[in-house]
Amino acid sequence: MFGQIAAISLTNLKTLSSRLGASSVVVVGVAGVVFVLTALLAMANGLKETLRSTGEADRVLILGKGSRSEINGSITREQGAVLAGEPGIVATRDAQNQRVALASGEIYATANLVRRDGKRAGLPLRGVGDAAFRVRPEVTITEGRRFEPGRFELVVGDGAARVFAGLAVGDRISIKGATFDVVGHFAAAGRATESEAWMDVDVMANVFRRGPFLQSMLVRLESPDALATLTAAIDADRRLSNSLFRESDFYAAQSEASTRLMTIVGLAAAAIMAIGATFAALNSLYAAVAARTREIAILRALGFSSAAVIVSVLAESLTLAALGGVLGAGLGWLAFDGASMASVGATYSQVAFRFAVTPQLLGAGLALALAIGCVGGLLPAIRAARQSIVVGLRALA
Repeated sequence: MFGQIAAISLTNLKTLSSRLGASSVVVVGVAGVVFVLTALLAMANGLKETLRSTGEADRVLILGKGSRSEINGSITREQGAVLAGEPGIVATRDAQNQRVALASGEIYATANLVRRDGKRAGLPLRGVGDAAFRVRPEVTITEGRRFEPGRFELVVGDGAARVFAGLAVGDRISIKGATFDVVGHFAAAGRATESEAWMDVDVMANVFRRGPFLQSMLVRLESPDALATLTAAIDADRRLSNSLFRESDFYAAQSEASTRLMTIVGLAAAAIMAIGATFAALNSLYAAVAARTREIAILRALGFSSAAVIVSVLAESLTLAALGGVLGAGLGWLAFDGASMASVGATYSQVAFRFAVTPQLLGAGLALALAIGCVGGLLPAIRAARQSIVVGLRALA
């Protein structure tokens, strides 16, 4: 049996060059399916990894009671001072030996600005103080300097600077009627923070008319397990009414919401294209079987089994599909792995990220290609095995 399969399959593969046009249709069709799947899912993977890597297990985001997003959070300055003194938060000592908690009270908003492609989009803005840099040690100035407290100055994340126009160091930009000087750029280890622009929290409160309110606090815990201690202390304090989120969990939830649509669109597009590629394989292989009617009849008359004929046709279909899968995956990896893009985040602001073509994604693309080859080759293979030997031999005349 194995010898028969090998002999017929080898013959089929050797004659592919005589059916180059039809075979190319199958290869190109499958390559297109895998290429599109790779592009869309790499985009979803990149955004997911950017958001998930932003959170830390030992950092906690504190919002107003019932809030699940920074954009609608509300914490008074007095509550912020109380929160900073709660147990479980890391504290250091300043030059006067005073306790300084690693707690950053912040304001969050978006500004509708022009992107480099000429379209308008929301730039995430964050009002912070010096504590923000201590709570987020991954944030480092890559060009220029930090903003000075009380001045209308911005530091811009490297990702935001790539997406939006007019955010180079030295540029001036108008936000809510106020003019800001861009004094620096910062990196944050490729995290979503790089899509933001930071300014002094008091300046932002005045420009956006937030009055005495903050929208969130980001605190660093003494250890990841200290979240229970902090939660219990806040629940027991009648002055406070807050929602707490471990930062890693908060951004993991955002990543799921943000990438769900991308994944659905990617799979739907791949499924539609896969149907077309399957029909292309069916047409090509039906034509190949019809062209080899006499050859298959002779093989059957010589004693080759129906199973050997079926497997040989499937082997041809799988070979063409595999070639298309490798071609599509290779082109997808070359075109998209590490490519920069910006997408709309959970607060309708732009999040800059890089495509991530993972080995698992490439494996999924190749598996889809082989599935197309299997489905596309099965019916022609059965037809080849079932055709009458007598009818096939009559074709010799």
